[in-house]
Amino acid sequence: MQAKELVELAVDELRVKERELREELCRLRLRKGTMQSESPMKARHLRKDLARVLTVLHARHGLRKGAAES
Repeated sequence: MQAKELVELAVDELRVKERELREELCRLRLRKGTMQSESPMKARHLRKDLARVLTVLHARHGLRKGAAES
């Protein structure tokens, strides 16, 4: 997932994406605990995607907050 794609999404869509990534990461952690992990790199990619989503959400929140103060 590219950051450019995330910037184009609405806030509601970003929150849904965040929830999906968190759930998938949780499932991977459970599988890792039971030694059924498919790919160790998948968790890394999920964490990075989640960080990208959160970065875009926080940037938008900061823009709204800054605009309200002006």
